[in-house]
Order: sequence, then C-alpha cells, then structure tokens
Amino acid sequence: MSVARATHASPLQKRPVANPLRRNVAIIAHVDHGKTTLVDALLQQSGAFSAIHHEVAERVMDNTDLERERGITILAKNTAVRYQDFLINIVDTPGHADFGGEVERTLSMVDGVMLLVDASEGPLPQTRFVLRKALERGLPPIVVLNKIDRPDARPKEVLNEVYDLFIDLDATEDQIEFPVLYTNARQGTATADPAAPGEDLRALFDAIVDHVPPPRGNPDAPLQMLVANLDSSDYLGRIAIGRIFNGTVRLNDMVVVLKLGGEAQETRVTKLFAFDGLTRVEIQQAAAGDIVCLAGIEDITIGETIASLEHQVPIPPIAVDEPTVSMIFGVNTSPMAGRDGQFVTSRNLRDRLDKELLGNVSIRVEPTESPEQMKVIGRGELQLSILIEMMRREGYEMQVSRPDIVTKEIDGVRMEPVEELIIDVPEEFQGVVIAQAGTRRGVMSKMVNHGSGRVRLEFRVPSRGLIGFRSQFLTDTKGMGIMNTLFAGWEPWHGAIASRATGALVADRPGPATSYAIFNLQERGEIFIEPAVQVYEGMIIGENSRPNDLDVNVTKEKKQTNMRASTADEAIRLIPPRLLSLEQAIEFINDDELVEVTPRHMRLRKRILPGNMRPKRAE
Repeated sequence: MSVARATHASPLQKRPVANPLRRNVAIIAHVDHGKTTLVDALLQQSGAFSAIHHEVAERVMDNTDLERERGITILAKNTAVRYQDFLINIVDTPGHADFGGEVERTLSMVDGVMLLVDASEGPLPQTRFVLRKALERGLPPIVVLNKIDRPDARPKEVLNEVYDLFIDLDATEDQIEFPVLYTNARQGTATADPAAPGEDLRALFDAIVDHVPPPRGNPDAPLQMLVANLDSSDYLGRIAIGRIFNGTVRLNDMVVVLKLGGEAQETRVTKLFAFDGLTRVEIQQAAAGDIVCLAGIEDITIGETIASLEHQVPIPPIAVDEPTVSMIFGVNTSPMAGRDGQFVTSRNLRDRLDKELLGNVSIRVEPTESPEQMKVIGRGELQLSILIEMMRREGYEMQVSRPDIVTKEIDGVRMEPVEELIIDVPEEFQGVVIAQAGTRRGVMSKMVNHGSGRVRLEFRVPSRGLIGFRSQFLTDTKGMGIMNTLFAGWEPWHGAIASRATGALVADRPGPATSYAIFNLQERGEIFIEPAVQVYEGMIIGENSRPNDLDVNVTKEKKQTNMRASTADEAIRLIPPRLLSLEQAIEFINDDELVEVTPRHMRLRKRILPGNMRPKRAE
C-alpha cells in the first residue's frame, strides 16, 4: 500500500461509525459509459420521481444546456435516494480527465465508489484516471459492467481487463475483492449472474448497502466540514456543499470558516439543506457523515473548512493535478467588437474568470504584460473550450489564442507534459493514424487486435502534439475512429513539432461576402463562410491549399454588362462551407491567429489585421 493511500484510509477507519443508515457513494466511469443514465434509473426505482407529476427528462442529472447537447457530464452533481431504511447519497462525476478537478473534490465526500465499465469497450483511459484517484483515497469499489444488452458485449473479457487494471494500479487485496454486477441502465436492471437477467436494480442497491461502509466520524466531537462544491441562489447567495466529518451543525449556529490563506471568518448558518432525490429539503440540524448544503456564508470557496468556534482545526485541502494547457483570453479588438456581447471590457472578463476560480479548482488565471489579456491555464483543450462556450452563452465577448502547453524546469532540464493516447480505429486506417502520430512525436507502446475488424493503438505523445490532432484524426478515419487521452507525466522536451501545413485565405477588405467571389475562390482551398456574411480586413475566410497565406477579395461582385447570352447567367454552384465548431476553430489557428468569440458569432482572424503590416509566410 502506498503512503498516500494509507494516510487517507487509516484516520477514517479508526473513528467510530457516524451513522449506520447512511451510505455516501460516487459513480465513476469513462465518458459515455452510462453513469447519468444509471442515476436516472436509481432515482426512478427509489420513488424520487413519484412526487413529480410532469414528465421527467432523460439524464436528469445533466441539467445544463451544454451537458445535454454534448451528452457528457461537466459538473459533479449530488442527489440522494432512499432504499429500505437507508439514505444513499450519490454523486455523479464527470468522466473526462479535463474535468478531473470535479472528480478529485467529489471523492473527498464519499466512502465508496461504483466503477461503471462498458461491457463492450472495456476500461478506457479515463476509467484508469478516475479509478486511480479512488484507490489512492482507499475507497472500496463496486464494479458494474453496463450495457450488457449490446450485441458486441464481452463481459468475461472485460472483467479480466478490469482485474488487470486494478493490479496495474497497485490496488490492495481488499480493493481487488470487489463485487461485480451486470446492468442495463436503460432498462433499469441489475444482476450478479450474467446468465440470469435481473428485473430491477435491487441487486445494485443491496451491493451499495453491503459493500460501501457507513460514514465514520464522531457527532459529539467539535464541528469539521469540508467544502467540496459550490452553488448559488438569487435569494440565499452562495451555498457551500460538503460533507461533515465530525460534529453536529444546527440552524442559526455560529461557526468559523477556516480560509485557505490561514485566516478565520466567523459567520452564522442561516439555512441548512439536505438532498432528497432531485430536491433540497430544509433541515434543522445535520451530523457527522451527512452531505449537506449551508447557506449564508459569503466568499466561501472550495477546499475551506467550516469548524466550531472553540475548536478551529482545518481539514487538509483537496489536492488536484497540475494544469497543463494555457490560452490567452483577451478583449475583442476586431472591427465588429461590441455588436453582440453584453460584457465586453477587460474588467468584465476578469470578474467572470475570478468567479470561475471559486468553483473550479483545476484552473488558474495569471496576469500578462497587457491589462486587456489574461492567461488561463487548465487541464486540456476541452475544459478551456467548455469555459469559453459557457462565457459566450452568458453574453461575454472575447478573443482567444491558440492553446499552448505549460513547461517547467526540473534540475535544469526543460520538461513538457506527455499524454497517453489510446486510439480505436478500423483496420484499414491504422497506417495513416500511425503516420500522423509519428509526425507529432508520438511513440507507439501497444497494439491490440481483437479480431473484430478494429485495432486499438496506444502511443505516448507530447501534449502539444495533440493540439489540432482530433480534427485531423476524424478526417483521416472518416469519422469512424475513437481517440482518448490521459495525462501521463513530464518528460524532457521532445523537439520541434510542425504546425499546420496549410495557409489561410484572408479577407483584404470589409463588406458582405458574395456568392460570385466565393465561387471563384473555391479552387484556392476550403471556404469557412457563407454568402452575405460580413467580413473585415484580416478575417480568415478559408484554408488555402498551399502553405502560404493568401489575401483575397471575398466581397467582389459580378460586373453588369449590356451583353446577354443564353449561358451567361447560369446559376453558380457553391460547395457547402466547412463551418467550424469552437473546438475545431481553436485547433485550426496558428500562433499568429486568434478566434473571435461573441454570443452570436465565431470568427477566425489574424492577430495583426492590416495586410501590409503582417509578415508574409514563405511558401
């Protein structure tokens, strides 16, 4: 057992059981393995929906528009279900490593984890990531093989892969002796025997009650509560969500908040809530082992401890992995700035990023030489693009740079972050994928062919080599490839990596784009805009088929003449433009380019807009 694991596990095991009728469990899994769907079924069968007369949406825990659109969990959510005499607090966690900060703080609240694995795909990179975090905290796991109704399900082989993963992560003997359940989250069934299909989720509820230990702590000791999540309300202000490790808290109690900086701030508990299904219910008091919400505490942030006035002992703050990717967020300086956005100044941007820092433990914001720009450092491109998308929908306007990686010096050697890249592709595409990974300094470490027509390839690639790789990969594999990445550590600088091989088509004057001009430019490369779109000098309107940038007139109109011929006014045929998503735009741009993001538009542009002031790229 590692030292880190021992320090987490031993203090909890020495303390008395706080509440034998409580269970605190987190659901951890890779993206799209069915966590949120399973939580839906648990809520449904526990009767949590019975009081709600209107129709309940699918994936009810994914309650933001962005989560519903993308089908991924971005923010950790709490809920609670009742089973027999037990209250089971369930936390639904994100499955993507870019949102690992959400996972790390969630695990500080629970006493066990439910590891969900797709019965066909098996353990994937993020499965390893979230499981390693759980094992380090000494949490007992329950393994759930989901989607057993898939025609390509292979539960036996996947279970062996799960055992291999546990051994690989140095799990203790107790942790390896986990119960295994086979579920179909869509149908809401669970069984311990794959040959005998289940009728409901009773087997899963029983496994949680039997294998997740009750929370430990002393209700009679002085109060200690760790803040692991934040929420806000227009009426109650900031709401701190966390677990009480020791003691009891009552409504109107005077408590002290032990800040991360070392100061202590006295305050009163004005509202106290517990989770019950999808709702929060007001309670008068809560004790050790409970996961509760406290309202009325100003300026509280994640990782701080709420303690009693007499006994001010903080709980060690939540440790999170270091961020590895940075981007520059700046005030929009294009000729079209201020037309869409409600919040456009540097002060607006700084206030919004400061607000994000309160609830997101895995990003950092640093000042730059210019007061109009801020450096935002996060876990990955996806995390930062989600932040940009959320800000855009809230009415913010900004321009962002190409992602850059964070380096550090260790013993005088320049080190860079390295990712483990796992790719699943049809056999016919393996050659082109291996070649692409090679140009980005990727080294293949493993290749597995299950005989199903698909190959799994594993590489170690510098993080900067993966910037812009996803869109290229999807093009090369005709959309049939699946790629996943996981932070693997720091290695010495791998050398130069070639950036985008093609140049850009850049508008050389302002005005509306015309069909006539776009038709004549189509042979030059791929166009990103539609006719009638307003452009300005320096705006990127397409990708050149050659390495150099090309200034073009996309506003040119057809000259009118008195000549009339039967073929003169034939309808021109335009190739549909390639409309880039936010992630694709961020991956596409070079160092001398920016993405302009407003609530209604997204434009690519050159950093220096006037064509005569831009250095020319040599062919």
